[in-house]
Amino acid sequence: MSPIRILLADDHDLMRQGLLRLLEDEEDLEVIGEAQNGREAIAKVEELAPDVAVLDVSMPDLNGVEAARNILQRTQSTRILALSMHTDRRFVMRMLEAGALGYLPKSCAFDELATAIRAIHSGAMYLSPSLTRGVVEDLLRLRNEVSHPPQQAALTGREREVLQLVAEGRTSKEIATTLGVSTNTVIRHRQNIMDKLELRTVAELTRYAIQEGIVSIS
Repeated sequence: MSPIRILLADDHDLMRQGLLRLLEDEEDLEVIGEAQNGREAIAKVEELAPDVAVLDVSMPDLNGVEAARNILQRTQSTRILALSMHTDRRFVMRMLEAGALGYLPKSCAFDELATAIRAIHSGAMYLSPSLTRGVVEDLLRLRNEVSHPPQQAALTGREREVLQLVAEGRTSKEIATTLGVSTNTVIRHRQNIMDKLELRTVAELTRYAIQEGIVSIS
């Protein structure tokens, strides 16, 4: 049987290299690529077509939630496993809504990571037991309540990308280069974001992005 082919995406070299060494000892698991941010992860998935992409949730340039959405819009053959220092249910729910089949805290044991990879490769879902109760409570609440969608839901995918880059301190010109659009287009996106969120300054956008987990202060 062929090994499960894995892409590791994490902006911390030490974390990525540590996981790589541990996974190398598993006969049925093989790391075929690495990425340092969400945008690079998307490119690597298109290039290498891994069976499983292990994505950090908080990555620069493009976070794990948006990376997962983009990857699954391009292919259904790669399964997504989120690995994050964040255990807040908001992060878990957003990754699951984006299409991830699993979510693990970085504090988990390596054996649990290997188990999760095997589980989602088979098509099952895997949530760390430390997270399951809270997530189930949220799912039941959402099923039984009629609530207003969060402000972030009103933003388009491109607007969420621009919001993250603005919050990371990128200039409009730098964002335009990253996204391959004109500076005027970026300015228009930023104004649309401010109008939708009813915010008026970059500082307010940055604070909102941190509160909503779009960027990390770590």
